[in-house]
Amino acid sequence: MKKPLKKIAIKDDLAELKQQMSKVKRESSAKIREFETRIKTLEEDVQRKGEEVERLEKELHEKDQKYRKARSDLSQSKKESSAKIEALEEKVKKINEELEGKEKELQSSNELLAKRESELDQLKEEVKYKNQQLASKDIEMESYKKTTEERIFQLEAKTKEFEAKVGEPSTASQ
Repeated sequence: MKKPLKKIAIKDDLAELKQQMSKVKRESSAKIREFETRIKTLEEDVQRKGEEVERLEKELHEKDQKYRKARSDLSQSKKESSAKIEALEEKVKKINEELEGKEKELQSSNELLAKRESELDQLKEEVKYKNQQLASKDIEMESYKKTTEERIFQLEAKTKEFEAKVGEPSTASQ
């Protein structure tokens, strides 16, 4: 009679172990699904942040190109203005040389000279104004560039943080 009791006890133990295994499988499946859901959410966040970083990098690149073009255009304008100023200064110099030898034309030449000097002053003011605009634009673009770079750095740090978090649950479950 001892043998049937042992068989019954073994069968009971076996049934209980099967129930416990079934329970453990259900619990582990639930945890796996929970981890998979978390990982999927984190992956989506990482992807969104990556897209945001790409968008910001593209935007920065476009603004940088616009900045470079604007700077080039202003530089070209400055060169053209400088060339005009030099040309006008050369004309004023010629006129002054001619005035020394022409006493009769002194009155009309003085009026022309005053006109040329006025144009020169106006052009100098325009150049000065454009130089101020260029300096202001440089400051503005540098500020925007720094702000954008800081934002990219923050987003990259968050991306690394999310990647680190995504990496931790997978190593913990192994």
